Amino acid sequence: MQTIDLNADLGEGGAHDEALMALASSANIACGGHAGDEESIRRAVDYAIRARVAIGAHPGYEDPANFGRKPLSLSAGEIRGLILRQLERFLRFHPRLHHVKPHGALYNQSNQDEALAETLVAAIAEIQPFTILYCPPRGALAKAAATMKLVTCAEGFIDRRYQEDGNLCPRAEDRALIENNDEAVAQALGIAIHRTVRSLGGAIIPMEARTLCIHGMSPHAVDLLRLTRSSIHRAGIEIMAP
Repeated sequence: MQTIDLNADLGEGGAHDEALMALASSANIACGGHAGDEESIRRAVDYAIRARVAIGAHPGYEDPANFGRKPLSLSAGEIRGLILRQLERFLRFHPRLHHVKPHGALYNQSNQDEALAETLVAAIAEIQPFTILYCPPRGALAKAAATMKLVTCAEGFIDRRYQEDGNLCPRAEDRALIENNDEAVAQALGIAIHRTVRSLGGAIIPMEARTLCIHGMSPHAVDLLRLTRSSIHRAGIEIMAP
């Protein structure tokens, strides 16, 4: 049977984490870098255990003022340090990570920069060598993970629009976010069933994703994830973590 994972970014201060845990199959929990603290990690891990959701860490730039979405220029040592700090903090509350998914600017920059990707992946593998890296289907992250023999799970987005090159539209651009639930569900189904996505300019581009992300901070996240889940079930696709 065909399967797809539904992952949600959580532990970031949103009001609906517990409800989203009941609908997702995996959770990316902020580690106190771009958002969160020890109490929010503990609470989110507890929600995930009760909901039987795959537990993952969501490390980002330690820049909460910009929610980790501002590109930064850090040395390899600084990147390694922030990854180790955040994962070690997380592991105090849950000893085994199902997956790791970088957040925001760290995710986007590392997928474009091979040296940054290699540093990030090496740091993850140093502390959790058997975890899964959630990353874009193509780019520097998947390449670095393959070199270091870290398992990957290719990710698509339910509530973000894509450029013609297959990269996400920058948030600063008009229409970067999909705010209409019907359109977002249609995109999720297109990726899950046809392995394609329509770009902002109207082109149909390949999108070989095995997990679909929704942003938990969105005010419509619960309704959107509920609609996506029911639509995927109706299409005969089973929802489960990789």
